[in-house]
Amino acid sequence: MYALPTAIAVTGPDLVLPSPDRHTPSAAVLQSAAQSPRTYSLDQALTEMDMLIEHHGYVIVLCPASAPTAVEHRLYAIRSVLESDRIAVVRSDLPPLGLAVLALQLRQLSVCDFSPGVLASAARLLSHYIYAGALLGSVAKLDRVPVTLQSHAKSWLPGAQFAVLATPRPELVKVVAGDGAATLPGPGFGTRMLYAPGQLAPGWVTDTLAPAWNCQGVTEARPSAESARWWATGRLVEFAAAIPDISVLYQLVSSVRRDDCHWCGLELIGDRCAFCAAPLPPVMDRPAPPRTLAPGGATALPRGAT
Repeated sequence: MYALPTAIAVTGPDLVLPSPDRHTPSAAVLQSAAQSPRTYSLDQALTEMDMLIEHHGYVIVLCPASAPTAVEHRLYAIRSVLESDRIAVVRSDLPPLGLAVLALQLRQLSVCDFSPGVLASAARLLSHYIYAGALLGSVAKLDRVPVTLQSHAKSWLPGAQFAVLATPRPELVKVVAGDGAATLPGPGFGTRMLYAPGQLAPGWVTDTLAPAWNCQGVTEARPSAESARWWATGRLVEFAAAIPDISVLYQLVSSVRRDDCHWCGLELIGDRCAFCAAPLPPVMDRPAPPRTLAPGGATALPRGAT
């Protein structure tokens, strides 16, 4: 058991969504990542991380894959200097609002009975259930989602808009004003949608897309300063639909097989430890689970074994 919930840390304040209830802790914003190395020294960064480890035991840092290389290098330098195996740096390809939603889900799950290793490796699992995208006024410079030459050409036409889904599967459709038929493939499970308007009106997202996806609710979020850079335009409305119910999230993570990392010993789900990055050995190389003696002297197989 752990005295305090595992800390969920992020690299910028825009990745912190409001807590939906009094039980969900906030995220720690790492000033070492949010500020320039010139204004925030390595010594300050080490103190910041050391305090998080001291209070929480383990720290899971969500870092967007789009972050500058210097941010990633600083995070790994902190981990190396502290010689700590209690820091997990989780890189994510999710757009800014989608990553903020993932951080919120991990914050919600951090108060449950999941070990730090399971919680950190759950980030990859949960990412597959977040439908994140944007309504864009141009895709001319978009390079994070596949865009056809035809779409590039059309994006230069006055008034052109495109609905783009970045995850879990990239999609792009042209949106014509007054035509409610154009939509994106949505989730086949219950979600709640967040949207953050930039320089476009959010009407298509709230009035067409959300109903087409059968979203259980729609809530406006604060626009992220990173969104315009990620989507390569300020003419946008970013959106993300995800599972809002913590009990469903808990069941989703609980249903996945758990293993012990052969290198650091932490529990994990998936094929790689999020803390030490060691891959899970092939099935034939894993040690056989111990057999236990059942009542009456019969040998009982461990749960899940056949």
